[in-house]
Amino acid sequence: MINLDRTNTSFLGKWWWSIDRYSVICIFLMLTLSAVLIMAASPSVATRIGFESFYFIDRQMVFIAMAFVVIFAISLLTPVIIRRLSMIGFIVCYALLIVVPFIGNEVKGAKRWIALGGFSLQPSEFIKIFLVVTVAGLLAKNYERSLLQKFRIPLALYLAVCFALILEPDFGMTVGITLVFASQLFIAGLPFLWIAVMAALAIIGGIGAYFFLPHVTQRINNFLDPASGDNYQISKSLQAFSSGGLYGRGPGEGVVKHSLPDAHTDFIFAVAGEELGMITCVAIILLFAFIVVRGLARLAKEEDVFITYTVSGLLIQFGMQAIINMSSTMNLIPTKGMTLPLISYGGSSMLSVALSLGIILALTRKRYGGKDIKPGSWRRESA
Repeated sequence: MINLDRTNTSFLGKWWWSIDRYSVICIFLMLTLSAVLIMAASPSVATRIGFESFYFIDRQMVFIAMAFVVIFAISLLTPVIIRRLSMIGFIVCYALLIVVPFIGNEVKGAKRWIALGGFSLQPSEFIKIFLVVTVAGLLAKNYERSLLQKFRIPLALYLAVCFALILEPDFGMTVGITLVFASQLFIAGLPFLWIAVMAALAIIGGIGAYFFLPHVTQRINNFLDPASGDNYQISKSLQAFSSGGLYGRGPGEGVVKHSLPDAHTDFIFAVAGEELGMITCVAIILLFAFIVVRGLARLAKEEDVFITYTVSGLLIQFGMQAIINMSSTMNLIPTKGMTLPLISYGGSSMLSVALSLGIILALTRKRYGGKDIKPGSWRRESA
């Protein structure tokens, strides 16, 4: 048995006592819950589309193991290394994002995935993280400069990413990146008037998407008027919550998943509602809330602006994705093809969230000694 008390001065012991242990425990619980729900939800989906019943289960177990490795490895890095690797990652992912519309696999009218052997890579899942870190680095580097000098390059990067996403098209991801980017600028001191202008432009963009993007029009119309179109998945999802009640029907006992096409991905929260009940669903919501609030609380005394901008942006991104998925599953907002972080099936989604959480854990660690890991040191070293 591994000894992880405070007397353990080994590499693993030092890591355990410097990391946010409570967040790590929450992440472990969510990944365990993912394994349980994928085992419950995916066999019927796999059989229905012609795969072996354990096809998605086997792959998800590999993704979960990879997520553990990624979170642990990234959490060991220093802020300087994270910034440099993120800049490289941004360049690589943006190049992939540009070529996706030409070489990507088309699914439901959009080209967002690149086939790499037996794995499908979605570059947008990773570039949203690298954009947050890269923008945070630029804002921190130009911390004391004028507003124009401080925000012009981050704004250019943001617009370039949005342009590439619209080509796919992926309007939902564009909205998500916009919200996170605006929050980073607000935290960095962007005047409220500019925020209001950005909000107005976002509203105009949303109206334009409604009138010129047919799939956006259809989703919004179906939400506003359920009788106007195909709401099969939403009706099945609500049926699952109703069937599960307070305590659920029991693991593996759900029936709605047999006729719910995306039960293992976008609508896995509905499977949790039917099989594990409302109490477990509330517990899942609290796990997400704890990670976000805990991370923001650890920034209260942080003096390094790069860490503040990065961690706050990534936490907002993490929490927002969870809220969007669960809200659309319960028909509180129009449906959006967005997975539930750490729980839904998917390699790109699982690994990108693991990357994000690894960065958060790395930047919020208690670090002792070393010029490059003291509060505010990133700016001094970069100067």
